Amino acid sequence: MFGVPRLVIAAPSSGSGKTTVATGLMAAFAGRGLAVSPHKAGPDYIDPGYHALATGRPGRNLDSFMCGPELVAPLFAHGAAGCDLAIVEGVMGLYDGAAGRGELASTAQVAKLLRAPVVLVVDASSQSRSVAALVHGFASFDPQVRLGGVILNKVGSDRHEAMLREALEEAGTPVLGVLRRAPQVSAPSRHLGLVPVAERRADAVASVAALAEQVRAGCDLEALLALARSAPALDCTAWSPERALAGAGAHGRAGAPADGPAPGPGAGRRPVVAVAGGAAFTFSYAEHAELLAAAGAEVVPFDPLRDEQLPERTAGLVIGGGFPEVYAPELSANEPLRKAVADFAAAGGPIAAECAGLLYLARSLDGKPMCGVLDADARMSERLTLGYREAVAVSDSSLAAAGTRLRGHEFHRTVVDPGAGEAPAWGFTHPERRVEGFVRQGVHASYLHTHWAAEPSVARRFTGAAAARP
Repeated sequence: MFGVPRLVIAAPSSGSGKTTVATGLMAAFAGRGLAVSPHKAGPDYIDPGYHALATGRPGRNLDSFMCGPELVAPLFAHGAAGCDLAIVEGVMGLYDGAAGRGELASTAQVAKLLRAPVVLVVDASSQSRSVAALVHGFASFDPQVRLGGVILNKVGSDRHEAMLREALEEAGTPVLGVLRRAPQVSAPSRHLGLVPVAERRADAVASVAALAEQVRAGCDLEALLALARSAPALDCTAWSPERALAGAGAHGRAGAPADGPAPGPGAGRRPVVAVAGGAAFTFSYAEHAELLAAAGAEVVPFDPLRDEQLPERTAGLVIGGGFPEVYAPELSANEPLRKAVADFAAAGGPIAAECAGLLYLARSLDGKPMCGVLDADARMSERLTLGYREAVAVSDSSLAAAGTRLRGHEFHRTVVDPGAGEAPAWGFTHPERRVEGFVRQGVHASYLHTHWAAEPSVARRFTGAAAARP
């Protein structure tokens, strides 16, 4: 049984202030000396960076589409182990989820899987008594979702606050906080949402501190903590990378038998898997590095904006998502590293590249030379590509055996031409049918973001490929 106190911070719609409130609460409670575990419903990479800044712990995602509902509670328990409080920021509106899939991947589903009370953040800037009807609708829509109270955001004045409180008192819904309009604590946005912490760390630290102060002043922290402590214990076993790789129990799938055993810590020198980071490559799930380490790899970060060579003894290379389009001139100017990556690929080195990694491996990005590993060119586009995907591996690669099925998501405003190589990485089966990505020697490059906890065999297979390097 797992009994950490917990809250889910939800809203009627995107733009209501979930990230403001969730990050402010995390920072405020951490400032009181509590160990706070931060979580984000859905696939978003950027919000967890602010959560990590607020709490000093990795921000972790809970995505029931990519990982399956059965892994939500175990992954939550893994992240929240030893903490005094866990706060989960929702995604979109409370009941919004994967298109055409009912409640799947919604904040409401995550709250029910975690048996967690929900705090609804309401943008009250253009309403007064109608707030009671809105909240009543959200509270009664699904009786299994426990709405514990509301935090009113963007309240204009004392009189406005009084009208809102009076209406919600009539509806029997506790008001747990009131936040006034405060543009000075908002984070800047651009084409894919908030600017990541890694790109504005000093300003982000100041913003999070301001959020904490705003929440301390406007929210009833004692009432919120009492609500969190009212969550019943969860009957689940915490996920662990070792158990997932072994396939033991109900919370981890076994690696494909054909992949062979992964090298353990005692099986000789651990292969170095270099993982791209820095301001240009900020998108990653914490469980990926944990699975690689459990599979026997020595995980070493590097920054393609600054480092001119790959880490010493690099035997595998992971280049995840991020914003290379923002840093194309700087990435291109680092010719020594581009050549090192190209040489590593030409020698058959295993490379797993997702989205930003795909762009970096291309011949060019917005006309700037990149690594030239792939016979493809990338450019910015006006069109946002966003959504969940169901995929099957088309070609055998260092990451996945042909036939491996995974769920993932796309999130980009770039186009790669051509969109697939002679040996594609994935075939999408839903919501549309097409092939995508590139498999070439040891390279697996694709726009698809995946969560390896859903199929730990990919970490085993990739580490095995790195270990096999001479």
